[in-house]
Amino acid sequence: MAVSNIKATFQSNIQQTWETVTSLEEYAWRSDLSKIEIVDENCFIEYTKEGYATTFTITAKEPYKRWEFDMENDNMKGHWIGIFTQKGEETEIEFTEDVTAKKVLMKPFVKAYLKKQQAQYVSDLKKVLS
Repeated sequence: MAVSNIKATFQSNIQQTWETVTSLEEYAWRSDLSKIEIVDENCFIEYTKEGYATTFTITAKEPYKRWEFDMENDNMKGHWIGIFTQKGEETEIEFTEDVTAKKVLMKPFVKAYLKKQQAQYVSDLKKVLS
């Protein structure tokens, strides 16, 4: 199991930040994705640019506060928690991923991979919200 956490503050209001992060239709700002397939109101599949699929099942959704889901693909399974906090004119996000590698060979690399993915996500999000 690997846990990775990232915090960031954006120059945007909480509504705009929430809508950007939680939209399953407007994802062009994400540099890592080729598409998102909506299965139903609680399940979606993200596809990387290389076509690799990860299934997400929403487990909690409190608008403008908290979004959580379970995630799974061939290499890992885990849980993601997103916390959104209004700080004056800005919005702070805190995202935590708790992931278990399914393949023994991948275990040593999971935490570094999560950190890299989270940094890219925050970088993409900063661009779209600025």
